[in-house]
Amino acid sequence: MAESLAPRTDIAELIDDSSVPPAAMVRLATGRLYWPGLLLALATTSIAIGIIWDISWHISIGRDTFWTPAHLAIHFGGILGGCVGGWLAFRYTFLAREEGRTSSVGILGARAPLGAWVTIWGAVAMITSAPFDDWWHNAYGVDVKIISPPHVLLGLGMLGINLGALLLGLSHQNRANDAPGDWLFAYIGGIFLTLGSVFVMEYSTPNLQHTAVFYEICAGTFTIRLVTLAVAGRISWPASRAAAVYLVLQGFMTWILPLFPAHPKLAPIFHPVTHMVPPAFPLLLIFPALAIDVLLRKTGADWSGWRRVALSFALGVAFVAVFLAVQWFFAEFLLTPAADNWFFAGNRYWGYDSAPGGWAQKFWCVTAGGPNFYPLTGTAILACWAIAAGGAWLGLLWGGWMKKVLR
Repeated sequence: MAESLAPRTDIAELIDDSSVPPAAMVRLATGRLYWPGLLLALATTSIAIGIIWDISWHISIGRDTFWTPAHLAIHFGGILGGCVGGWLAFRYTFLAREEGRTSSVGILGARAPLGAWVTIWGAVAMITSAPFDDWWHNAYGVDVKIISPPHVLLGLGMLGINLGALLLGLSHQNRANDAPGDWLFAYIGGIFLTLGSVFVMEYSTPNLQHTAVFYEICAGTFTIRLVTLAVAGRISWPASRAAAVYLVLQGFMTWILPLFPAHPKLAPIFHPVTHMVPPAFPLLLIFPALAIDVLLRKTGADWSGWRRVALSFALGVAFVAVFLAVQWFFAEFLLTPAADNWFFAGNRYWGYDSAPGGWAQKFWCVTAGGPNFYPLTGTAILACWAIAAGGAWLGLLWGGWMKKVLR
């Protein structure tokens, strides 16, 4: 973005509430919101690692309990996020001076930063989902898909904690004139992308990366996230840095998980795995993120009216064109023997319930037929563009609002 290279705006120009002295706002950001932001970054990291680990556990071992290490990592992140949000609410309600009370959001007589309230809500949803998920397994058996009612509630809770951390990082970034706050926002943004990628895993297998549904889902999931981060971040190349965090974090799980032994415990077993099954290699989101960052840097900051609409369509073109160009050919590589190694994990992401065969090295649904998956035609590419443009338009609005978050 153009603003990323320009001198930072004076803090007084960013403050809407004249009742709070600028010096006090900076002191609040640097002294009281930075360490909670770091703890929330730890919480969201634990959640992201835990959910990827849990998916691997299901397709490597099958049978699990409430107390698996993956579940504990998820629960730790939820509890830590709730404790940080609760402490901030207690501190701003009972211990903060007037400058702290006036720089927070009040709900039912209590006060806390906006990010803390969102984090508390997310923690409550996650804690509620835990016994619900345990009951669901006992009543209906092992999940056959990622999406189930308790997992939806869990996903909303994880999203709440991630958004709360993002908002708390924003309030620090927007108040304080320091580099750590900018990097914190970029890192939490990377977790934001990672959690989004987890819930599209069923549709992002390399074998499906020549289908229309894959690119439509990615356009709807990632364009809004990348544009929002690019607009709201004050660090240079914010979307690209966040995409790099996603690439490293999910790549880390792809490379580390197979080092641990695992054996299936639930029939039928079609593929006798001997180690934790890794996720597929991360999506190459860093390339459309670079395109989005470049485009926003070239267009300036005046996105009102029809300029926002035109920019949304341009961002949609940038995402679809770049992502399609790189991911299409990279998917072809992932299905070749050259990718069957520890780094790219080609042909190594199949669980014990997948019977081995030649289908694993082929693209699926690349010919017409089937209600859910269909080939990538010209009409489908236009649909992807429309979805990406809509996501970019929402991202411009959301990111513009995020730039003003101070409480």
